[in-house]
Amino acid sequence: MYSSYGGLGGYGAFPPVIKNLLIINGLVFLAQLVINFGLFVGWFGLWPFGNGFQVYQLVTYSFLHGGISHILFNMFALWMFGAQIENTWGSRRFAIYYFACVIGAGFVQLAATYFSGAVWPTIGASGGVFGILLAFGMMFPEQRIMLLFPPIPMKAKYFVIGYGILELFFATTDLQPGVANLAHLGGMAAGFLMIMYWRGRLPIKPRYG
Repeated sequence: MYSSYGGLGGYGAFPPVIKNLLIINGLVFLAQLVINFGLFVGWFGLWPFGNGFQVYQLVTYSFLHGGISHILFNMFALWMFGAQIENTWGSRRFAIYYFACVIGAGFVQLAATYFSGAVWPTIGASGGVFGILLAFGMMFPEQRIMLLFPPIPMKAKYFVIGYGILELFFATTDLQPGVANLAHLGGMAAGFLMIMYWRGRLPIKPRYG
């Protein structure tokens, strides 16, 4: 899929946070391949409570990926949707938002593994990416996105709603075993709360100045 906002229309193609996230994720993925994948997952993957969980894993799990298609999809989506958002918000707010989505997705996944009794770790930047997708749909709802499969144009707001419904469907079925669909939804939920907070729509109001 690609966004049809006409190149980057005056926006920087690789704003600082996006660029650094791409570099760090790429370097970590190479290290996983060269050093030891299991070692990285053992230390930095998000393990369930009582099975090796450490607080820092709520961030570090997002820099690990299980394969080339996993990292390519996440990094492409991060760049495609995130560049315009970072250039609109600024790097500081974008970084806060991204990692809030990552951590929010992590907490949801911890809850899911706790109640399901699962003992395997979670890895991947998808929680943050889904938060970025949610922000894109809320900030640029009328902007058209061209899907690859199927190749049809769609407004961002409908794309995000459709993707959210699809993730909810997969989360309540066994059609995508091994995929942390609830974490994806957790990233979107964390992003929604952050945006509502910044817009002053929550009981707790943001402080300025």
